[in-house]
Amino acid sequence: MSFDAEKKATLDNIFHTQGYTDYKWVDPKQIVVAQWVRMKCMFGCGEYGRGGACPPNTPSVAECERFFNEYTQAVILHFEGRMDKPEDRHAWSAKINARLIKLEREIFLAGCERAFLLFMDSCCFCKECSGDRRTCNTPRMARPAPEAMAVDVYSTVRQFDFPIAVRTAYDQKMDRYAFLMVH
Repeated sequence: MSFDAEKKATLDNIFHTQGYTDYKWVDPKQIVVAQWVRMKCMFGCGEYGRGGACPPNTPSVAECERFFNEYTQAVILHFEGRMDKPEDRHAWSAKINARLIKLEREIFLAGCERAFLLFMDSCCFCKECSGDRRTCNTPRMARPAPEAMAVDVYSTVRQFDFPIAVRTAYDQKMDRYAFLMVH
């Protein structure tokens, strides 16, 4: 399906109807994919190897880059959050990700058969993740986070004037980003 102003207006209507207003349309070729992001997953993230939608259960960095190049449009959705306790983040993320998966489905049903979502955080749907896509409890809902697909979220969102900064304390505001790929 070709992507034109009418299709974009239809999708904008879906976003607004579902309550999404803080987003931007971007060229997927401007999504920065980098090997260092995968290294940070491997050597710095406690979820590495434990999540079915986290590395090493995701494509190689080169395959991730090729994936993004197959798309003609993308939407970056911005979410702000502030947690009282670090352990509250996963419940917050799971609630948002559940809404996002419904958004992906609606975009698909609107004629964008290639719609694919990258969650704003790790999957978080199950208390105990099997750690393997083959035994995932929610395989139709599980999606990788942008970082799991080697996206340099900081460099990417700064190009579009979205706020983002390294947090130095848990009570500081978080800026999280989901990416919806459409064609």
